[in-house]
Amino acid sequence: MNDPRPPTIDPVAAARWQRRPQPASAWLHEEVARRMEQRLDWIVRQPRRWLHWEPVRGGLQAQALLAQRYPAARCEVRALVPQEQALAARHAQRPWWRSLKSALRPEPASAPELLWANMSLHMSADPQALIGQWHGALAVDGFLMFSCLGPDTLRELRALYQALGWPAPAHEYTDMHDWGDMLVSAGFAEPVMDMERIELSFETPQRLLQELRELGRNLHPGRFAGLRGRGWQERLHEALGRLAGEDGRLRLSFEIIYGHAFKPQRRLTVAPETRLSLDEMRGSLRRGRGAGPG
Repeated sequence: MNDPRPPTIDPVAAARWQRRPQPASAWLHEEVARRMEQRLDWIVRQPRRWLHWEPVRGGLQAQALLAQRYPAARCEVRALVPQEQALAARHAQRPWWRSLKSALRPEPASAPELLWANMSLHMSADPQALIGQWHGALAVDGFLMFSCLGPDTLRELRALYQALGWPAPAHEYTDMHDWGDMLVSAGFAEPVMDMERIELSFETPQRLLQELRELGRNLHPGRFAGLRGRGWQERLHEALGRLAGEDGRLRLSFEIIYGHAFKPQRRLTVAPETRLSLDEMRGSLRRGRGAGPG
């Protein structure tokens, strides 16, 4: 991979979406967070501190799930939008008796040993840089838990748009093997990737589109330019009816990628070869002869 930046993500649109305040977490993000929390059963390490990355966008309910799993751990939250930071900070507050205990015996500041980032990576215009931020924020021997959408997401909707000759309904999503390569490139070790498919069904086209708006935005550079009229919206609602199954419900597939990796101790870099000048080579040989038995 020469350039890890996704070619089908418009950086301006991605930045605009990241700055737009989100009042609540999407249902699918909450569900994915619940499933990802169950994957912590595989990890025996008990973090003393953990960092919740973009909790409102990723799923605020995970705050309580991780607090229950790690009751003695301190939590920090990090969000780009101030309103979301304040909302998440209120959810991360400890009970008053734990806060009092911490005030009486303050703990030294340290980096988190777990970074939790749910459903944010696929919306980044520069995911390699974002993974680098996660690596920099973690403590040595800490671990990252993240999830994101995979390439098979919205395959039914993509096929429908293509058949109608419309631009893509969403940007392309990265394969999990490429995420593993990016983790290693950023300095992580032992990346483990997993995926599953979730199918959601909707009663009406309006409910389907509402769900998609809660999940994010179409960041594709070739998306529809400008506004479209009521007539186009009616055509869209009619076309979405083609996604209905035998029961009349509209169905969409979502590929969910899960990953975790550890931040290892920094290793010394060893040069693949050593170059010596002719004079240095002669001096080395003379010293070698002089070191032998007389």
